[in-house]
Amino acid sequence: MSCVAIIVAAGHGRRMGFDKLMAEVAGKSVLQWSLDAFLACESVSSAVIVTDEERFSTLQFSDDKPVFRIDGGPERYLSVVEGFKAAPPKSTYAAIHDGARPLVRPEQIEQCIREARDSGAAALARQATETLKKVSHDGFTRSSVPRENLWIMETPQVFRMKMLTRAYDLVLSRRMQVTDDVSAVEAIGVPTKVVENIHPNHKITVPADLPIVETLLNARLSESAAP
Repeated sequence: MSCVAIIVAAGHGRRMGFDKLMAEVAGKSVLQWSLDAFLACESVSSAVIVTDEERFSTLQFSDDKPVFRIDGGPERYLSVVEGFKAAPPKSTYAAIHDGARPLVRPEQIEQCIREARDSGAAALARQATETLKKVSHDGFTRSSVPRENLWIMETPQVFRMKMLTRAYDLVLSRRMQVTDDVSAVEAIGVPTKVVENIHPNHKITVPADLPIVETLLNARLSESAAP
């Protein structure tokens, strides 16, 4: 059973003021770190990068696994749809990942794929540990939200390809706005197995995220180089 990695990297980084996916951290671009993690996985047989030609041209990879490119859509979920349309026809699973999460580890990806093979759908996530509040439209707290059983969704999110296709067919036909792929499969009544992440997996959204991610990557590189 083959698994295609679909790495979503079609955004323009308007909040950053520069291309966050091409920002260099610990010697490689953010997007290169994400791609390398998936290509290092034995369970991943191919990859689709949803991005423009300029970004794609900067990426380095061997010929061991096919890597394809396709343009994205105006919204994330539409970019995902383009990504799995471009996947090799024999792909039975899809692992969808936000390219702006360069800290993902191959072993985390493999764990999500294993869980998806058992249950059909699995996603990396972390438990909510902060105090959560409902806030009024004018910025004042109104009440607390119990954090028991609340999880913060991350990526990768892995699904059987047939399931994902059926989910997005429904999303598109009903013009639903979904912010992640777990929400798409929930629309067809399918629950997703949560894979707890004990490691940082920041999504880069503001400039201050870059030095944090670089520090974490450098620490990882130092650990791997230690005798």
